[in-house]
Amino acid sequence: MKYTTLPNTDIKVSKICLGTMTFGQQNTEADGHAQMDYALEKGVNFFDTAEMYSVPANEATYGSTEKIIGTWFKKSGNREKIVLASKIAGPNANFGYMREKLDFSPTSIKYAVENSLKRLQTDYIDLYQMHWPERKTNCFGQRAFTGFEDSWQDNFREVLETFDGLIKEGKIKHIGVSNENSWGMMRFLEESKYQNLPRIKTVQNPYNLLNRLFEVNSAEVSKYENVGLLAYSPLAFGTLTGKFLTGDEHPNARINLFPQYTRYASEQCTEATKLYQEIAHKHGLTLTQLAMGFVLQQPFLTSAIIGATTLEQLKENIDTIDVVLSKEILAEINKVQAVIPDPAP
Repeated sequence: MKYTTLPNTDIKVSKICLGTMTFGQQNTEADGHAQMDYALEKGVNFFDTAEMYSVPANEATYGSTEKIIGTWFKKSGNREKIVLASKIAGPNANFGYMREKLDFSPTSIKYAVENSLKRLQTDYIDLYQMHWPERKTNCFGQRAFTGFEDSWQDNFREVLETFDGLIKEGKIKHIGVSNENSWGMMRFLEESKYQNLPRIKTVQNPYNLLNRLFEVNSAEVSKYENVGLLAYSPLAFGTLTGKFLTGDEHPNARINLFPQYTRYASEQCTEATKLYQEIAHKHGLTLTQLAMGFVLQQPFLTSAIIGATTLEQLKENIDTIDVVLSKEILAEINKVQAVIPDPAP
């Protein structure tokens, strides 16, 4: 395994992070425990979860992923070996079962943290993230700006003050954002700088060969402000393994089980995937190796979050840590990007 550090900390994390959002629906508790055992054995010390998981979110499975991680901690005694990240859900009309109000008010943040700690059976969370912005903005596959939300009030300072209190209590250690854009990142950084409040350490956004939108301006913030990218969906919901190019049905694949997830299902995504697979095979690589290798080599990356429903998939994903793409391969990748730029928003 290869390691880096969470920016502006001395916490060592693996460059591959175990994503757990399938625990509780596609994966049983036993499956989840087996994945965590295997990942730790292979040097993965960074796990990511969220209060809303498993996904797709629903009341029946709310918090199931954190509970499965919690029972693994209790059974294995491995809590101190893991850098644990979780998230608070933001506003969503469909998630009212989570708590009385889905916002980032002090009451909501404290409530969410306390309940995550109980489910996780731990006293602290190493990295606590806001799952998506509280304000209305373009995220989760929205390419175009959808308009301002006049009802939202700037509360960046209050949010950081709340986190400051929780850090002083020892319930969380560091904070990050997720599905955030450059303006939101800079506002949090501005408040922390001038008000002497906790600084965001990471941003968890989608990043893969079919979605390189992070490079447009957020990568610059990441580089110069030292906010590390936690890249989720590096294999684009399995699209970048090439399995959907075989003609097989794959009934248990995520995008077949949950057809509402259409981010990587367009004709442009399929065409780009074919071209990337040609590059991979030309250079003696699998498409998975090409896709993961590309993400892992980015200078703004802290860790790539992988998810799997089988141990075989998990092994293949973890083994890509040793892949190094040549300048020639990277140039060929960029030629495809120039012809079919970011087909998945």
